[in-house]
Amino acid sequence: MKLLITGGCGFLGSNLAASYLEEGAEVVIIDALLRSGGEQNRDWLKTLTKSENQLKIYHFDLAEKDAVETVFATHAPFDFICHVGGQVAMTTSLSDPRRDMLTNVVGTFNVLEAMRKYSPDALLAYSSTNKVYGDLERLRYQELSTRFTLPDYPNGLDESLTLDFASPYGCSKGAADQYVRDWHRNYGLKTVVFRHSSIYGGRQFSTFDQGWIGWFCAKAWEQKLNTQAPAFTISGTGKQVRDVLHADDLVSLYRAAYEHKNESAGEIFNIGGGINNSLSLLELFSVLEQKLGLQVPLNFNRLSRRQSDQDYFVADISKAARLLKWQPGVTTSVGLDRMLAWVGRNSK
Repeated sequence: MKLLITGGCGFLGSNLAASYLEEGAEVVIIDALLRSGGEQNRDWLKTLTKSENQLKIYHFDLAEKDAVETVFATHAPFDFICHVGGQVAMTTSLSDPRRDMLTNVVGTFNVLEAMRKYSPDALLAYSSTNKVYGDLERLRYQELSTRFTLPDYPNGLDESLTLDFASPYGCSKGAADQYVRDWHRNYGLKTVVFRHSSIYGGRQFSTFDQGWIGWFCAKAWEQKLNTQAPAFTISGTGKQVRDVLHADDLVSLYRAAYEHKNESAGEIFNIGGGINNSLSLLELFSVLEQKLGLQVPLNFNRLSRRQSDQDYFVADISKAARLLKWQPGVTTSVGLDRMLAWVGRNSK
């Protein structure tokens, strides 16, 4: 089996690449190495290869059309294209919207066109986002002591939810999302779109603006190791809710898409841990305090709510269960144990 993984040195991409490398597949990676931890993940992946030619890694931005086409011309045809590369931080999209657009929109267009020319029989799975639905302020909320809820959506939000691109990040990911879907409808390519909620797990080098589970696990570790560690900050009330998905379940999802590629082609799926794996910030902090045995509550300060943030997003994952025979297998409690172990091993 031969795969192309864009963003293959990032959190999602490195987990996917490792899974396939370990079973002997040939993996080609494109990654600009702009995010924290990219070089560490690249070096780690090299240790998993069984032969010199099993792994090829190219360093450039997907917006570079000629470079994308050269990789395809050199290595295609591929069996599976995991397009998980891109600009992933909302804060960066607000500070540099042109770079966000070029990488996410033009980059995705370049991958689709190269696929159409050199690898038309592959399956392409695209990592989209729940941000394509906007800030969701149009929905009816209920505020409880530790979280917001959506009483009209007890099982989460499904794919019929109206698109409402908000923030440059939502616009760029949403536009790419629709290109991916449309290249199936107009050109017959096998493409599938996953609108992800929050993902966490090993190989995630979280930062303040991306990877909130890993980031707050790291902040909790700091306060466990040093009771005088400074307070960290959160945006908003702390009652914002996401359904969290462990990286192991993400890998099984992409594998399920390939195994059921005829059923997945042309489809869009809302993907997360589902209602049973939903957490607010306040609830996460309570769990971390218990798991780390902290004697005092975590010390944090509140900032104003982030622009275009969602107070609640939980995916209704019933469509993925029906068509892909997939559902999460890692509970939030087990996943957080693994995340804390990863953070602990990598704490300075």
